[in-house]
Amino acid sequence: MRASRAQVFPLLLSALPAGVLGGNLLSTTGFSTCIDNPKVKVDKLDVTYDKTTRQILFDVAGESKEVQNVTATLIVSAYGREVYKNDFSPCDTGMVEMCPVPAATFASHGEQTLPEDAASQIPSIAFSVPDLDGNVKMELKNDDGEPIGCVQSTVGNGNTLNMPVISYAAAGIAAAALALSALGALAAGGQPGAATSSPTFGEIIGWFQGMAMNGMLSVQYPQVYQSFTTNFAFSTGLVPWGTMQNTIDGFRGKTGGNLTDANYPWLKHNATLVYANGNSNSGSSGLFRRAIGNAMLFARDGTEVEVNGQSTTVGGNGANSTTSEAATKDQNSVSGIQAYVEQLTIPQENTFMTVLLIWAIVVAVLIVGILLIKVILEAWSMFGTLPKSLESWRKRYWWRMAKSITNLILLLYGMWTLYCVYQFTNGDSWAAKVLAGVTLGLFTVVLAWFTWRIYTKANQYKKVDGDASRLYEDKETWIKYSLFYDNYKKNYWLFFVPVIIYMFAKGCIIAGANGHGLAQASGQLVVEGLMLALLLWARPYQLKSGRWINIIIQVVRVLSVVCILVFVEELGLSQTTKTITGVVLIVIQCSLTAILAILIAVNALIVCIKENPHRRRRKDAEKINRDLDNLTPLDARNSLLMEPMSQQNTSYKSGTAPTLPFSDQKGRYDPVPLRPESPARTESTYSRQPRFQREESHDNLVSSAASMGRRDERSLSRSPPTREPQLPSFDFQYGQAR
Repeated sequence: MRASRAQVFPLLLSALPAGVLGGNLLSTTGFSTCIDNPKVKVDKLDVTYDKTTRQILFDVAGESKEVQNVTATLIVSAYGREVYKNDFSPCDTGMVEMCPVPAATFASHGEQTLPEDAASQIPSIAFSVPDLDGNVKMELKNDDGEPIGCVQSTVGNGNTLNMPVISYAAAGIAAAALALSALGALAAGGQPGAATSSPTFGEIIGWFQGMAMNGMLSVQYPQVYQSFTTNFAFSTGLVPWGTMQNTIDGFRGKTGGNLTDANYPWLKHNATLVYANGNSNSGSSGLFRRAIGNAMLFARDGTEVEVNGQSTTVGGNGANSTTSEAATKDQNSVSGIQAYVEQLTIPQENTFMTVLLIWAIVVAVLIVGILLIKVILEAWSMFGTLPKSLESWRKRYWWRMAKSITNLILLLYGMWTLYCVYQFTNGDSWAAKVLAGVTLGLFTVVLAWFTWRIYTKANQYKKVDGDASRLYEDKETWIKYSLFYDNYKKNYWLFFVPVIIYMFAKGCIIAGANGHGLAQASGQLVVEGLMLALLLWARPYQLKSGRWINIIIQVVRVLSVVCILVFVEELGLSQTTKTITGVVLIVIQCSLTAILAILIAVNALIVCIKENPHRRRRKDAEKINRDLDNLTPLDARNSLLMEPMSQQNTSYKSGTAPTLPFSDQKGRYDPVPLRPESPARTESTYSRQPRFQREESHDNLVSSAASMGRRDERSLSRSPPTREPQLPSFDFQYGQAR
């Protein structure tokens, strides 16, 4: 079993899109203490391993309360398994400043050569795999074996899955889905009842938001998965922007915010993020902290520290020594939503204001874009003739603007709920809390108003027609409200209501239970499971592609939450199991994302090549209307008189009726008797009639011809049962019938 796991794990890691950035070096990233009230306090630490020389370089600075001899123990672990342990004396490694440890501040350099058998156990993939989950711990003991100091740090190779290229690719997929949705709407030409092919822009953004929310729970994520989820933060409105963060800091400072250790410059330059496992105990047992700050290596000339009143350098041993910038930063223990946003260099107190400003910028862009199109169409109408579809757009531009903003609210409602609830519980600015409450209430009112309007319209249509089909058939109603139900079947037009409730519930659970990973994961599992059951039971989407794509997306969401349960601390699973689960989760989510991208490309080809069925039906209807307008009373197009008459299930088939004049032949119908109230008119009376009366008599001729297929009941009673039908005998002279 161990052998199979050892073979599978590197294979899974090699499937990740990692580039070789760290070369042959492994280096620590940040540090944290692992003992309470140490007698030897470590303030700076940097440990670097060079694969080519097998050397481990130490750079340590700290403070001791008394002079004492110490013995150091170096423990190296990877993915929760101890891979190297060695006890050594600082005097044997060249760390003379710690031999013995003085009762003052100290700084020391040292090195160790890793034995070849131990170095061979470090796989080559460790130097290239992204977000290496390794840990180095240095314990200091006195002559009696009593622990007097302990420090640990994360080991990284400079590679990470928090890569801009992944974010750009995801944004490109979302942009392609948006363009395809717009192209499909343009091709449909506002045709009522036209559903958008899946995956739509809303489905893509919802999928990306789901992956981002998976990284916000307060559980022990593997570092590789924690970094992966940050690539989709843009879909939730989190966009790192230094100038904006400084502006938000100033706003918070003026409205009751505390900027001492919660501001953008401090987070960017002076803080090392240390991920806590959520355990509220402060003791060393059971406490596992892992730095999740920037894993890149920053070559420095050394770190200046003060030792006994004199300045000395920690690190900077020439070309063979590097130190991470995080080693000189303050520790900042984070978890849950704070860990997610601060990886993006966004202070947790700035989270809601960041999303609010990004949303305002997007709304401003939408308004300016729509107004610009309005100006272009107005200029076009002045110097030319606008197409009918564009003419409708020009007159309804205010409604188009409102519809676009409403669509944006619908897309972000779940995330907006999360950020607002988080601002209520963790924000420090009273103004930001007021804005969170006002905007959440406003968005809820907007969605509730549209829901009420659609429900009212549906009830009106049900009273008149017996059902709500006119929601899909009435063009005016479709243009105004279809964004909520356009992809659902006519019987499930109200399905958008449980979808809104689903988004609201997810946001409340993640933000409200922040810090309680088990409660978050359990609540998410219930909500996702209920939505999956609802989709399987109702299958509300018009198109089969929409039904199955959304069901598959929901299945993956449920599986993702099940995998996240593995990361919950209360279950006590090993770090290796968590990392393997994280890698499997990344592979599954990346595969589904790639499938969605392929489907978008396929839909684009179909839209470009295949004729739109709604446009074809509209053209056919227009052609029929033109033909009906050109019909005359004697035009035989689409008339029964021009069709060969045959009787099915009999051996008799009628002859073909002559075109001019109609004569009595076998198999023709009897003449239509004259109406009692309308005596036959002679040629003289016809000629003396006014023109409009002659036209009326002409219309009577058409109505009489249309009723030729119906027999008079009296003639039927007089006709023998075996008599065959005959056509009337008409004699056309001078435009009248005799």
